[in-house]
Amino acid sequence: MLTLKYIRDHISEAKNGLRIRNYNDDGLQIIDEIVVLDDKRKANQTELDASLAEMKILSKEIGNYYKSGNKEKADNIKEKVALLKEGSKSLEQDRHMIEQELEDKLLSVPNIPHALVPSGNSDEDNEEVQAWPKPLEVIKDGLPHWELAKKYNLIDFDAGVKIAGSGFPLFRGKGARLERALINFFLDEAFNAGYEEIIPPLLVNSDTAKATGQLPDKEGQMYHCERDDLYLIPTAEVPVTNIYRNVIISESDFPIKLTGYTPCFRREAGSYGSDVKGLNRVHQFDKVEIVQIAHPDRSYQVLKEMVNYVESILIKLELPYRILRLCGGDLGFTSALTYDFEVYSAAQDKWLEVSSVSNFETFQTNRLKLRYKDTSGKNQLAHTLNGSALALARIVAAILENNQGPNGINIPEVLVPYTKFELIN
Repeated sequence: MLTLKYIRDHISEAKNGLRIRNYNDDGLQIIDEIVVLDDKRKANQTELDASLAEMKILSKEIGNYYKSGNKEKADNIKEKVALLKEGSKSLEQDRHMIEQELEDKLLSVPNIPHALVPSGNSDEDNEEVQAWPKPLEVIKDGLPHWELAKKYNLIDFDAGVKIAGSGFPLFRGKGARLERALINFFLDEAFNAGYEEIIPPLLVNSDTAKATGQLPDKEGQMYHCERDDLYLIPTAEVPVTNIYRNVIISESDFPIKLTGYTPCFRREAGSYGSDVKGLNRVHQFDKVEIVQIAHPDRSYQVLKEMVNYVESILIKLELPYRILRLCGGDLGFTSALTYDFEVYSAAQDKWLEVSSVSNFETFQTNRLKLRYKDTSGKNQLAHTLNGSALALARIVAAILENNQGPNGINIPEVLVPYTKFELIN
């Protein structure tokens, strides 16, 4: 959430940021509405403070008049105090309504894009910052991963439909072992890179989801357990980052590096066509997430390090990949700058997104109230970053499709110590 101070001090910058996100003139009015509401809040508080101060003075006068025996004068002032109390009560009610409306509007404003974010309307306008340097070869007569999964009994999509519904794949046999091998490989890589492993809850309350920006923006994409008012997590970023909600850390604590494996749950409403076939888009998938809490002066260097880290994993998996810088129209609500990684699916002849690495700057920490004490002892907002390292569903799809051959599916060498087999046949 943007701070009120930022919006008031940078009205033009805030509006320009929203323009990059393709807000029209009507949408830009939200910034002016926030400023007007903040002015109303300040005026209300000034009037309320004056009323309370006057009541305090009059209350002392009442006591003095009673002591001097002037009951009539004291009773007259008591009537005035009663009117002031009623007015103060009304002012407090107004203040609550103004503050609630102000918070609702602040929660509806996305993060301001970094200067590097290109203009654009959709994922077609994302900027390719690193292309795959080799020719991309479509495997002739290659099978898509959903047919390979059926041929080698790796994933039972029909059983998943029977048990839960479409988008809930059931892994079995070597398919399940490949999935588990990838999870362990990703976690080991994160451990070796200095990340602390976390096993978080898979359900979170609304305060947790709001703190990292899933609510109210992504409410329609989250599974909600209404009876308990809990949400299934869409990513480990949500519970892991919230470990530090309402926490003040010291500068010596930087950088805080956390990783966690979790199943992830997303409704993916509105998805259709070939994009949802097989593992291309599912409602439940496994993912290893990396999260960093960084000093504001270093957060963009940390972002670069995280991008390099994700790249190193894809290199070890020997998968063709490219890196995209997301445009304003495709940028996530909470992000200031995001780099997407896509792997090439040889049998489908298409790119599949497998990671997003983002810097949120202070957008999340303002909601989290996650601060650090600077050298002068003053509390400042930290920066948060996160990245998928990696999302398994599409990684599995790419491994199956890119490594198929006449004798079966070859397992990337780096995974063999985890799978305990080199070939699926």
